[in-house]
Amino acid sequence: MKTTLFALAALTATGGALAQSSSVTLFGVVDASVAHVSTKDGSVTGLANSGNASSRLGFRGVEDLGNGLKASFWLEGGINVDDGGSGFKFDRRSTIGLLGNFGEVRLGRDKTPTYQNLETFHAFGDWGMGAINGHNLISSSAAGTIEGSNPKRYSNSISYLLPKMNGFYGQASYAFGEKVKGNSNSLSSSMGVRLGYGNGPLNVALGYDTTKGGTAADTINYKTFNLGASYNFGMLTPMVLIASERGNNQRVDLYSVGVKAPVGPGEVRAAVSWYKDKKRNERDSVRLALGYGYKLSKRTELYATVAHMSNDDNATRKLGTSLTHTVAAGKNATGYELGLRHNF
Repeated sequence: MKTTLFALAALTATGGALAQSSSVTLFGVVDASVAHVSTKDGSVTGLANSGNASSRLGFRGVEDLGNGLKASFWLEGGINVDDGGSGFKFDRRSTIGLLGNFGEVRLGRDKTPTYQNLETFHAFGDWGMGAINGHNLISSSAAGTIEGSNPKRYSNSISYLLPKMNGFYGQASYAFGEKVKGNSNSLSSSMGVRLGYGNGPLNVALGYDTTKGGTAADTINYKTFNLGASYNFGMLTPMVLIASERGNNQRVDLYSVGVKAPVGPGEVRAAVSWYKDKKRNERDSVRLALGYGYKLSKRTELYATVAHMSNDDNATRKLGTSLTHTVAAGKNATGYELGLRHNF
């Protein structure tokens, strides 16, 4: 059960005062699994972090300012359950915003518009052995950008989110590069948009991002497009995702189909994803994933996942687990995990 701390009580000792309608909520996820990954070159077994959902700790709050206007903040950081981590920071999300009938204006570090489609329209999202790993398709450290050719999150960003409008939703974001001329170690300016429609069983969304990298003298623009859709038939929810990432004379396309289906007290998940390199030979991959989540309660789930990555001769794509493993060019990888996830 979420713990709500009323700001008036929390600040009494220091003489602070807020309206009774102000509140702060502590929330998080703790997720760990026993995992195993094997290739022809060897295998590794150990404890992995975030096999079903990203382990995190956060604080969020809202204050009613009257006349339909609210102020909000959200501070959220990732945690490592397997080894405790080496430090904590609000790297997942750190935002402050204003909400009203006009929608929401949000400032700070947040997910990119296209990354939200990767999470929404894949049976395993972007966590654990079956994760889609659909960001940074070209490279995880491409051309001087800190977070790669298509990062999960924007820092130094301003976002506008549409209000609810008969099922339509959307977001537009701009991230300042804050890049000093001649300094190539800073993520350059980025922008992205997302527009979707979710009403009843249908959910469909289109996303587009562009990220600038490289040096001031030789700027490279990375462009990302994706389109996802799902439909809940009750007994099963099929989903599809199409994505493409381009830049620096490279292009990688991603196609994924998946399904979720309630079975017993839990849910079966399955997905097939194809990674197609359009500019380089023998760099395609195929990922197969199958899993089941057994709900012990509304907040606690026991889960199991098995996945296989098939790589072409020059491809080195890995499975999504946090368990450290390497995959040599042209080698396949197989993995499984059994884990426990708790939300609070």
